[in-house]
Amino acid sequence: MRIRFGFSLQSWLLILGFASICHCASRLLGNASLLPDHNSVEFHQEFPVDNATSKFGSDVVSINASVRLLIKVQTNKSSERKNDPHSPLDTHSGHQPSNVSDVSRGRIGDSNVTQSNASGEQKTPIQPDLSYSANQQGADASPKHEHDRIFPEESSESSSGNRTEQRGPGGSAANRSKEAAESGEAHPTSQANCSNITADESVQLLVDFSTTVLENEHIVVFDSYYSENARHNFVKAALGVTSAHRWQILPRDNILSSHPSDFDVIRISSDYQDAVENLEGHPCVKRVTPHKKLTRSLKFVSDEDGEGQDVSEDGQEGGEPCGDGTDQPCDMQKFQTMRGKDRRSLSLGAAFWHSPVRHKGRKLMRSASSAQITSALQAEALWDMGFSGVGVKVAIFDTGLAEDHPHFKKGRIKDRTNWTNEKTLDDGLGHGTFVAGVISSYRECLGFAPDADLYIFRVFTNKQVSYTSWFLDAFNYAIMKKINILNLSIGGPDFMDQPFVDKVWELTANKVILVSAIGNDGPLYGTLNNPADQMDVIGVGGINFDNQIAKFSSRGMTTWELPRGYGRVKPDIVTYGSSVRGSALRGGCRTLSGTSVASPVVAGAVTLLMSTMANHPNIVNPASMKQALMSSARRLPDTNMFEQGQGKLDLVKAYQMLREYKPQVTLHPSYIDLTECPYMWPYCSQPIYYGGMPTIVNVTILNGMGVTGKFRDKLLWEPFTPQFGGYLEVALQYSQTVWPWSGYLAVSISVAKHGANWEGIAQGQITLTIESPPEEGETEPRLSTVKLPIKAKIIPTPPRNKRLLWDQYHNLRYPPGYFPRDNLRMKNDPLDWNGDHIHTNFKDLYLHLRSAGYFIEVLGAPYTCFDATQYGVLLLVDPEEEYFPEEVTKLKRDIDNGLSIIVFADWFNVTVMKKIKFFDENTRQWWMPDTGGANIPALNELLSPWNMAFGDGVFEGDFKIGSHDMYYASGTSIVRFPKDGLLVVENLKDQGYEVDSGVSVTAANVPVLGIYQTQAPVREDNTTVPSGRIVLYGDSNCLDGSHMQKDCFWLLDALLEYTIHGNVPPILEERKSSLTLAAELELPERMEGNHLYRFSKVLGNHPAGSQSRVLPVCPHLVWAQSHPLNHSAPVIQNVETL
Repeated sequence: MRIRFGFSLQSWLLILGFASICHCASRLLGNASLLPDHNSVEFHQEFPVDNATSKFGSDVVSINASVRLLIKVQTNKSSERKNDPHSPLDTHSGHQPSNVSDVSRGRIGDSNVTQSNASGEQKTPIQPDLSYSANQQGADASPKHEHDRIFPEESSESSSGNRTEQRGPGGSAANRSKEAAESGEAHPTSQANCSNITADESVQLLVDFSTTVLENEHIVVFDSYYSENARHNFVKAALGVTSAHRWQILPRDNILSSHPSDFDVIRISSDYQDAVENLEGHPCVKRVTPHKKLTRSLKFVSDEDGEGQDVSEDGQEGGEPCGDGTDQPCDMQKFQTMRGKDRRSLSLGAAFWHSPVRHKGRKLMRSASSAQITSALQAEALWDMGFSGVGVKVAIFDTGLAEDHPHFKKGRIKDRTNWTNEKTLDDGLGHGTFVAGVISSYRECLGFAPDADLYIFRVFTNKQVSYTSWFLDAFNYAIMKKINILNLSIGGPDFMDQPFVDKVWELTANKVILVSAIGNDGPLYGTLNNPADQMDVIGVGGINFDNQIAKFSSRGMTTWELPRGYGRVKPDIVTYGSSVRGSALRGGCRTLSGTSVASPVVAGAVTLLMSTMANHPNIVNPASMKQALMSSARRLPDTNMFEQGQGKLDLVKAYQMLREYKPQVTLHPSYIDLTECPYMWPYCSQPIYYGGMPTIVNVTILNGMGVTGKFRDKLLWEPFTPQFGGYLEVALQYSQTVWPWSGYLAVSISVAKHGANWEGIAQGQITLTIESPPEEGETEPRLSTVKLPIKAKIIPTPPRNKRLLWDQYHNLRYPPGYFPRDNLRMKNDPLDWNGDHIHTNFKDLYLHLRSAGYFIEVLGAPYTCFDATQYGVLLLVDPEEEYFPEEVTKLKRDIDNGLSIIVFADWFNVTVMKKIKFFDENTRQWWMPDTGGANIPALNELLSPWNMAFGDGVFEGDFKIGSHDMYYASGTSIVRFPKDGLLVVENLKDQGYEVDSGVSVTAANVPVLGIYQTQAPVREDNTTVPSGRIVLYGDSNCLDGSHMQKDCFWLLDALLEYTIHGNVPPILEERKSSLTLAAELELPERMEGNHLYRFSKVLGNHPAGSQSRVLPVCPHLVWAQSHPLNHSAPVIQNVETL
């Protein structure tokens, strides 16, 4: 098919500018007839049309002799991924387009999209290819080589890829890097000496990233791709011409500056408070989010086992607390962390290679194996068949690559683009070179696909800085170039960086197979990084050459779904990421470790695999490739699914799977066996019983049939009668639309009432069918039916005194807000981002309680939603959330009727909170905490019926209780407690005073622990019932695996013995203090101007935050109708292990 066009470029651009404005006007007026009709447009330029589509507006198209037409049918706000507040998927992972029909019409980049004109004729969208021609941009923009793109060429005053004047609030975003350089504040690696690199040197370093929000700068995301003039008109319409002096659109001087875009970067004066709201109210604006700056940081790694250790820049763990008595903020300006604020490189190794003095006093990693990484995965088997990556386009988003690097075949580096503010395309750090070498080197340290076409995207400067807007533009260019595979060796916990997440969805919707590192924050659980934690992305973890999970490799579960639901399984697969050899900066080889190394190993393998399917290009897509990798992976023994996903990459078996592949739907995990340990941990660690909180398993759906799909008919729950499946009850929640290439199925498993006293194994299965639109040449929709086996161990309901309830609902984590760490000594880990779940950073505590015979259930709803008569103790650990008034009343009634609570709090001090705000030295901007380590003012309101309260002191220190060594890490103190209760006091360092003044002092008789037997009110018939007990302890760090130095599990055991049985531990009775607390001591108040209301499930959405929202309705599960099967359950096929 060919299309002929008859307008000149200038005429077409005029039409487009008018059309884009008309399109937005049509949305305001509800008049679809204003949309342009592309069937009536002709050009003299001819080019073929295929089935691929891109997310470019059908009414906003830029064309010249070298630029092909891009079409994206309009995405309405109503078709964004929606957030079901009661979905077990909760926040973002449950977002889906509103319906399949919208997607199948091309609103979200379906690769098989068709359009219909008024007469009903089908129009095939045009492929998203923009072939850039330098001679169309003027002589000044011409690169030295045809495939090299350096932007900007003129100005060195460019950040965010922008050139702008010095006007508007906060100074020019474009001059940040220049200002930093002129200030004399050199970056740790800015003086790197590249000449010091030697071949085969083995230097292991962590390369991490932190992110700061650029105050007053926002990314305005539009609902389609518009010309620059149209976008600016929309902003003017929203903000007003008369207010032009209060806002400024920052220009982006890069390769896409002359083409339509779906976003702008805007700086808004701090006194224009309604600007964001006005922008969000414009019908063509999809969302407005803060602009972010990314900064790289480097650290050495211990060589104990060839894996990562979290150490500070000076090689010491921990450090002095924040604050030194001056006006300087806490020592966070240059914090360096494995668990930093946002996106960072996930590799070990980089610019410290260039500076020998950095190596002094450091341990180096042990030497790498001499074996090639390609040999370890048997790439030679595919090479011998004649496959080497030919015809596959691979994008590498990193620090650049030298055109003449000796490890790459001549002509294989097809395109180099620079999206930074530096006038170079080369790699000044070595990281991008290493990644490219693992994928495509053809000599010395070999890569997997030496004949692949490399597209190098330089998105980080030599000063290791990037911006969200740089990534967005670079992602758009990758779509235009029809990239097949994209390696992204950065990541971070910010899965709420919505423009970034949206663009990742768009990439995969356009058939880009995105491979990303899962993170270097292991062995702690709940440390997955985005975008590797997204369903449509191949998330890669790391192992060593002994086939053991690398210590540094991040573990699941995903935390998007918390607190209401449960996380998904990630990583997807694992491969070698420890002591891997790859290309050094100027030739020779280097050895690196990290999931950033594992990611290009998989990307290289995927490139090689894709080249084997050259004769079947329609088979390969992000889902089918992921299915082939996961179904062929070899399971690691003694390792659970949140560590290894489906298992270790098996390249040869993946090739066999891909060659035999038929478009289909698969599930991950492919079965639910709550009895299989250790793979199904933590599900297998606790049987289920009647009356317990439902066990939630989130299953990822991969749809290899097409980018979009939907559930056909109802899902069937089919219990196997011979295997007692009738004792199981199942509730199902799922994504209304499977897009892009993926969706979710949330399975809630419980026990039927008639199984309250039964014990045994019960089995059943869920049957579901997915439908996708027909591909080209097909007339019928594609269908795939899949079965999900379920197996569970059921026991009689345990007694109340063995059942503990973990309050997850009142735990908040980053993102979206700045919730600071609980231990102020840990300056290198500023955020509380691991979910505070019993299966993430409290995993060790969970294992301890299970070994003690307790059953732990998780509460993901307000206190009004659980039956307190079923539980012995409610555990409140490190809560940051507010409480509904109804919750305070309900808890008082529950405790009066026998429920006990144990509270482990944390520090709260407004002065300290102001001290630990983040400071960006380039922008001179601050980021303020939304609460302390715990929300003490809210806790005090909850405890007020018993005249109990915590204070705003911050204390730390070592002490002993009996023979037990204790460490109090930035804890609070008890300032109100009933006189007939038992208090334990200690002499501790006043850390809050030290933070504020820089002077270390000791505080005597600090109340750290209190236990109390409440007195139940007398009933009308003059009888009483046994009431509950309350325990307060001022520090949760001794339970939290994030920064634990000394655990206090023994103390929790003693406190459980007291709250459940009323036995006061003798070791505490001996420490009972006669201290009298001051009755009139002023209690801590919430920090004025805090933004907790923005993230709270309780507070109303207004700055005052004094009023709570309406109490939400308790989650109500609809149990699936049972369709019993009177035959035995099929045997679950064993997965091949190493």
